[in-house]
Amino acid sequence: MPSTTPPTAAGPAAAWPRHAKVAFIGSHGIRKTTALLAFAAEVQRAGRSVELGREVVRDNPLGINEGATGEAQLWVLVSQIRQELELARKADVLVTDRGVMDNFAYYLRACGGSDAFEVEPLVRRWSETYDLVVRLLPDVALQADGVRSTNDAFRDEVEAILDRVIPGLVPADRLVTLRASEVTSRTDWFAILERLAASVGATVAAPDLWR
Repeated sequence: MPSTTPPTAAGPAAAWPRHAKVAFIGSHGIRKTTALLAFAAEVQRAGRSVELGREVVRDNPLGINEGATGEAQLWVLVSQIRQELELARKADVLVTDRGVMDNFAYYLRACGGSDAFEVEPLVRRWSETYDLVVRLLPDVALQADGVRSTNDAFRDEVEAILDRVIPGLVPADRLVTLRASEVTSRTDWFAILERLAASVGATVAAPDLWR
């Protein structure tokens, strides 16, 4: 999705103090992509430019889902970071489909619970680069999409690892938690955008239709 800044009556919006980054994380099949697209649209309606980081795991040449190896999940982690480096300065806000935190959970599972390639220091440091992290919780049924696993036990294993690692990677003041079932047309994405803006010392104006 190309970065764009919608025109306003007062002309182009003033630049933010710095670029912002928000990650939508969680296990698979919990409406992350739906949520981030809705949030990105809210960013644009508020007059800010936005860039989208897609889910890199779908391009993994080494295999995905419950049979993925530690090497396969290492590829995903490195690719996630590379993508964010490439996109971070292209718009006011970078919105990513996953972050290093949930990819780390998949990696730990694939490695049998051990950090086989000693990536935790990198994951811990990179986790600090997100201004806001939105974690979606799996209270909806898995739906087949021809790519991701529909194995409930697999998803539960990933979520259990996330429960354990998230507190050490994302401070409470940078974490928003939503149930997947809360991702609807009535979700207040503007409130989350305001919180993101405040984290970088910026403000956003509510869309005209809300005034």
